[in-house]
Amino acid sequence: MTTAELKSEIVDGVGVISLNRPHRHNAITDSLFEELSAVLRQQLDDQSIRCVLLRGEGRSFCSGRDTAELGRRADGQDDFTFVREHQRLRLDALESTKPIVAAVQGAVLGGGFEIALSADIRIIAEDAFFGLPEVGLGLVPDTGGTQILPALVGPARAKYLVLSGAHIDAATAYAWGLAEEIVPVDQLTQRAMQFCLGLATQPVLAMSMGKLLVNQATAGPIRNGIAQELLAQTALFSSSEYQQLKDRHPRARREGP
Repeated sequence: MTTAELKSEIVDGVGVISLNRPHRHNAITDSLFEELSAVLRQQLDDQSIRCVLLRGEGRSFCSGRDTAELGRRADGQDDFTFVREHQRLRLDALESTKPIVAAVQGAVLGGGFEIALSADIRIIAEDAFFGLPEVGLGLVPDTGGTQILPALVGPARAKYLVLSGAHIDAATAYAWGLAEEIVPVDQLTQRAMQFCLGLATQPVLAMSMGKLLVNQATAGPIRNGIAQELLAQTALFSSSEYQQLKDRHPRARREGP
């Protein structure tokens, strides 16, 4: 399936989902989120698919929410419901028994970073850079960033990213444990696909059990923590601090999903 904003295909048991807004660094719009949700859930439910590969067309994996839709809620949707819908997709990815691999390059920011964090394995290009800029707007990451990140890099490094809004490059991300492989930019798609095709040949039940068992180490705290992210972000959207920053920056970024 190919649309204006998303591509998907199945290759030898691998479901490939490609964000297709390269002119906007694959920034997430409401319409792209709806398409991504539908296609990812469909692939997770499809028994012929043994592994899912998430990737982005163009120079970047995903730069977060599109600035053209910042501060907007479709159909009068409240902040609580909006954030919760995005969290549900992250939890579906985390709790699926299928392995999910993210191939990332260029900008991996905000909600785009959190999409990558929800994958089981990250293969990154040498030009990738990562960041969670929410703090600069008086907000926090709200789709797993404060919960999955510490499990991968430890609490101090997670606080460094969450509290400062700083970017880190690919070499730092790899050294910190945010990625399992780092490859040249022109080899990213080929290497990620090669790895996924290898996973697709593994015994399905054993892979499912393996993912489930590894997840047990952090599954409960992460799920509980994501619920706390929801409450915190909903409160922050109504805070005077956020309102002042939003007024100071008319296109202020609601940088969760």
